[in-house]
Amino acid sequence: MPLVFVFSYEVISSVDLDRSPIGRKFMKARVLIGITTLALVSSVTIATVGTSSAAVQTRWCSGVNIVGFPGGPQGGAFAVNVYNGMLQAAKDLGPNMKYYWSNWDPSLMTSQLKEAVAAKPDAIVGIIGLIGDASADPILAQAYAQGTTVANANSQLPIADAKYNAQGQGFVGAVNYTAGGDLAKETIKRAGLKSGDEAFVWGLKGAAGDRARRTVGIIDALTAAGIKVDYQEIDQATNTTPTAGTPTFVGELAAHPAIKAVFIDHGGMTATAATYMKAANKAAGSVYVAGFDMSPATATAIQSGYLSLVIDQQEYLQGYLPVLNACLTKKYGFSGLNVNTSAGFVDKSNVAFIAPLANKLIR
Repeated sequence: MPLVFVFSYEVISSVDLDRSPIGRKFMKARVLIGITTLALVSSVTIATVGTSSAAVQTRWCSGVNIVGFPGGPQGGAFAVNVYNGMLQAAKDLGPNMKYYWSNWDPSLMTSQLKEAVAAKPDAIVGIIGLIGDASADPILAQAYAQGTTVANANSQLPIADAKYNAQGQGFVGAVNYTAGGDLAKETIKRAGLKSGDEAFVWGLKGAAGDRARRTVGIIDALTAAGIKVDYQEIDQATNTTPTAGTPTFVGELAAHPAIKAVFIDHGGMTATAATYMKAANKAAGSVYVAGFDMSPATATAIQSGYLSLVIDQQEYLQGYLPVLNACLTKKYGFSGLNVNTSAGFVDKSNVAFIAPLANKLIR
């Protein structure tokens, strides 16, 4: 006579959160299975509990109208990866998409956000946090009053992200202060920096809201280690067109020849590191250059030695996941997602794996 097996099981897992160079997380699981019931019956039956499931759907977000903010400029480093993530999400899920390119200009982003809300879409997704909570609050209040969901990316809006989370507002991106501190600490270790050494930080300390905190994180970690910091604020021209900052870089290194490390707090400018170094007549590896985000040019700069270390923000996810967030909220009423995409470092030891994906504008 056939058998019926009814299993009870427990999964015990431990996650190794030690950050590897490529930021992978490994999970080890032990499954303990005990047979609790054994009976003889007249036919073979496997008993299961709760096996009913909803029908699998494709393009289940069709009919939802979403406005996307990839950042900017159009086609620029970082923003193009965010845009590609949005494109793929739209293809997979089916929403109607419209895009605004902000050129990383908070004033332009603010006016575009007002225009997007006025059009009364179902959702607005992507990089809007650069304008800060003070500017965003009245605009988002109008959005939620009319039923428009927001899924933020890249830079947090600490007040709004918490205030509207139950209504669908999520955040996908790095914890900026932590990311800045992590890059500084890792550079100190790898470059062998010691108290009294000099470093150039090129950042956005004057930016609105949370975005400034990544630069502050770098400076705080360096200062705590006794490193002398030479700081330059990134002007708007360089923020939009990174090559415009070449004279600033050349002048800084000429005025401070003792600089041993450079921190570039900007993805597009990090991708321009080789151009800056060559213009300053610096040999590859003569100064330890650290920055943020992957791109084809960034991968090439790492391989050539002009760029030493970057934190990979996985900007493609900052495009894909906010679209998914908005679809889940509008279709099923889910609250906002909160995802930290800044998982690990890229250097010469692992860039060979990342580079082909960077060339496809995915990583």
